[in-house]
Amino acid sequence: MTTRTIHPILIVEDCPEDHEAMTRSLREAGLANPIFVCDDGDSALNYLYRRGKFAAPESAPRPGLILLDLTLPATDGREVLREIKSDPELKGIPVVVMTSSFDLRDVEDCYLAGANSYVTKPVDLDGLVQAVKRLKEFWFGIVVLPRAN
Repeated sequence: MTTRTIHPILIVEDCPEDHEAMTRSLREAGLANPIFVCDDGDSALNYLYRRGKFAAPESAPRPGLILLDLTLPATDGREVLREIKSDPELKGIPVVVMTSSFDLRDVEDCYLAGANSYVTKPVDLDGLVQAVKRLKEFWFGIVVLPRAN
């Protein structure tokens, strides 16, 4: 029997209600992983590259999974995804795009850029809670994540 590592989760979401609902849903589903939140693309990249207020490694542990919104202020989620997947140190981190965009060009572009999955966020809170619980079951119940660096 193998033991699972408790991987931190990085939520990159500019809507406080959405990241609060995601965090609450993960907790209600029994996930004990540390959760970190960045509310724009620039702070997400600073977190991942450990710059500025995230310079100390303990303030920015390497996430085992990133939940990434596409529509972000400053650097948008598409650019954050491209940056992550083009960096040898970061590209192994699974990225789940969670967005309200139904645009098939976004879907295709995200997969071509290296997204590990693309989830359209439900518009209602109950739907979001259910989607996040399913993500938790898949990414932390079935999938074996890579070791954090």
